[in-house]
Amino acid sequence: MRSTKIVTSFIKDNDKLLILKRSDEVKTMKGLWAGVSGIIEKNEEPLKRAKIEIFEEVGITEDKITLLKSAEEMRVNSPQYQNHEWEIFPFLFEAKNPTIKLNWENSDFKWIKIDELKDYETVPSLEKVLFNLL
Repeated sequence: MRSTKIVTSFIKDNDKLLILKRSDEVKTMKGLWAGVSGIIEKNEEPLKRAKIEIFEEVGITEDKITLLKSAEEMRVNSPQYQNHEWEIFPFLFEAKNPTIKLNWENSDFKWIKIDELKDYETVPSLEKVLFNLL
């Protein structure tokens, strides 16, 4: 089975959680809601990649986020590719009243209460990844 290492980060502001709608320009999971995610390059440290992705995808700099928690890596089978799994490194950050500037990877964002996540069509196992951080 092939495996791809990725980071998935959630950003909280008080009791709200930031979710992003993946754009039609990305290769996978178009139109689905997700956290901030990205592929880990070579032997890159997952936390470093998480902070880079947060800046690239939503425009929040490292000095404006605080790491609240990380969780053990999780393996999730990919529904899009046969014999493929995602190796997910989950992170939960806090940002106080951040300004969100989306790049091309996402077409929309929302601040939701955590229990509202089930009302959105998300990338596979997003809720499971989040609950490992709560």
